[in-house]
Amino acid sequence: MLGATPHPGAQGVLPEGHPNEAAALSTAAPKLAPADVQALVARLYGIDGQVKSLASERDQNCAVESIDGTRYVFKISNPSEPVSLVDFQIAALEHIARTSPSQPVPRVVRTLDGGTRDTVTLADGVSTTVRMLTYLEGIQIRETSRTAAQRVAMGKGLAELNLALQGFTHPAATHDLLWNVSAAHRLTVQLDSLVEGPRRALAQLFMARFTEHVLPRLASLRAQVIHNDYHLYNVLVAPDDAARITGIIDFGDMLHAPLVGEVATAAAFHMTGCADPFEGASQFVGAYQAVLPLTEPEQDIVADLMATRHLITALISEWRALRYPENSAYIMRHNPAAWEALSQLADLSRHEARSRLLTPTRNGASS
Repeated sequence: MLGATPHPGAQGVLPEGHPNEAAALSTAAPKLAPADVQALVARLYGIDGQVKSLASERDQNCAVESIDGTRYVFKISNPSEPVSLVDFQIAALEHIARTSPSQPVPRVVRTLDGGTRDTVTLADGVSTTVRMLTYLEGIQIRETSRTAAQRVAMGKGLAELNLALQGFTHPAATHDLLWNVSAAHRLTVQLDSLVEGPRRALAQLFMARFTEHVLPRLASLRAQVIHNDYHLYNVLVAPDDAARITGIIDFGDMLHAPLVGEVATAAAFHMTGCADPFEGASQFVGAYQAVLPLTEPEQDIVADLMATRHLITALISEWRALRYPENSAYIMRHNPAAWEALSQLADLSRHEARSRLLTPTRNGASS
């Protein structure tokens, strides 16, 4: 691994002109006590349940188990998150439930008043939005052993989810999001937060590749609402069958963006776990294309965008970890793999990376 730490005293700054996201990444998540969450759930939903905290970066998420054993996820939004974004996520889930009910996504639970969300005032007097979703059973893929069959299931699953989201629109879908791989150039300012050395040089290399070869082409490609965070933490599988997907969770990074960015973002998380870093990613992309083929222009840049996802993961996580050291373990969970992948990709030309990612013979290989 290349060794470097963020520049001492250089906390990093988010790009100007994107106040909603800057606030979301700069505002600490709510921290209601379990008893307070339990009281809220009882008042708003009429459910008396036990509360357990769930890991989250920007919001506060809690699992709620009622007396009869039914489980839910109660979400308390970051106070800085606009209500329009919450409504966007709710509308997407309800669209999927109507148009593709077999999709393994959470369902929106209505309040006693029939609403899809409500507003509460926190202890400091700040208001925020709360909502309830059904709890999806299963285990996170990160807790299982990687297999070719699992990667194929994930590739097909994402393609089917994208098909279910085709045609869905919402006024908030085009919101600014730093986790949008197609807008990586907005993080150029973060390069100066890295200490001078191998990691900064690596980040500069891939930022230059993005701005020169990818950014000018994006406007001409297919775009739609995408999940944008389809990885090993957000996909659940059956305990007795790690290749059977039982849940797709966390729609918090959803937005309207180029479809190829969805594929590249997801593929990036399959570069680990195999001796050949392209083996798993290739299996995943091949399975996706069997359901929803990429166009030639999309195929030409998908490997570039896969590298770009690792780049923004490294830059954002290092900035966030400095601001919130108490949550650094969660924030930095993908950081080491991101730097490792960038170092592996640095020695390949764009053409070589594209070829290795899209080579059909690798798609059916077992690990």
